[in-house]
Amino acid sequence: MVGNSKPSRHLTLEDAVIIWHWHWNGEFQHRIAATFDVNPGRVNEVLKGRRHPESRALALSRRLAA
Repeated sequence: MVGNSKPSRHLTLEDAVIIWHWHWNGEFQHRIAATFDVNPGRVNEVLKGRRHPESRALALSRRLAA
């Protein structure tokens, strides 16, 4: 079996802010994950506050400023 040996992409803080915006707009986690080419669990870590916990507040402040 030939696998994809490319390492997983790491989500940045800016990616996490975008994830929050898409989540608030009703996008499904698995579709967000596909866009960033990551496992859906990585998106869930952002939304549960385990990865980039400051991203929610940052996304909210940007949303209110727009």
